[in-house]
Amino acid sequence: MPMKGSGAATSWEETNRWDRGASWLAYPHEKMQRASHVLDTEAGAVVVDPVDADGIDDLFAEFGEVAGVVVLLDRHKRDSAAVANRHDAPVYVPEWMSGVESDLDAPVERVGRQIPGTDYGVHKLVKNPAWQEAMLYGDADDTLVVPEAVGTADFFLAGDERLGVHPMLRLTPPTKLGRLDPERLLVGHGHGVMADAAEALAYALRGSRSRAPSLYAKTVRSFVFG
Repeated sequence: MPMKGSGAATSWEETNRWDRGASWLAYPHEKMQRASHVLDTEAGAVVVDPVDADGIDDLFAEFGEVAGVVVLLDRHKRDSAAVANRHDAPVYVPEWMSGVESDLDAPVERVGRQIPGTDYGVHKLVKNPAWQEAMLYGDADDTLVVPEAVGTADFFLAGDERLGVHPMLRLTPPTKLGRLDPERLLVGHGHGVMADAAEALAYALRGSRSRAPSLYAKTVRSFVFG
């Protein structure tokens, strides 16, 4: 079993276990709740936006050898190179995403519409000078992976939301997500939505703008009062 890379978290929490994968929080108590995922595919284990952790290779091994590591957000390089090098696997980067490959000290493979050998399609979600984000959709079991546009960490949520649009996208929500009908939704910040995901997603998008003021007010209060 490969050893962990330097700088890996010493404790982590498994979340979102289902038949074809699992997620983990490398630093369970941090406010950002950075979540990472391992997907069980015909090609092997595919690791998404990983934050490395001591012993995390044991989780990967439950789903086979690591076939590749995926970066879905230009800011989510995280520990992708360390994990990929440890497993002699490539880092998959969407072919249209810029400014990522040069920062990765690992073999990089550009991907178009599909993660090689898997049922996970790669879809462009946000692309502008400040934000480049892709999402994955697993056709075999309707699993949606969104790294940043929506999340369940507290700073995403307003009112009674179980899932919320990112504060910076609240006024221009990613409406293309509304075309999807996921069974489960894995996020880059927080726990995934493992039941009634399509309903939670529709609610988040529908109220994104109207609930924005309350979210911004909550954010200000948190900043001022801790």
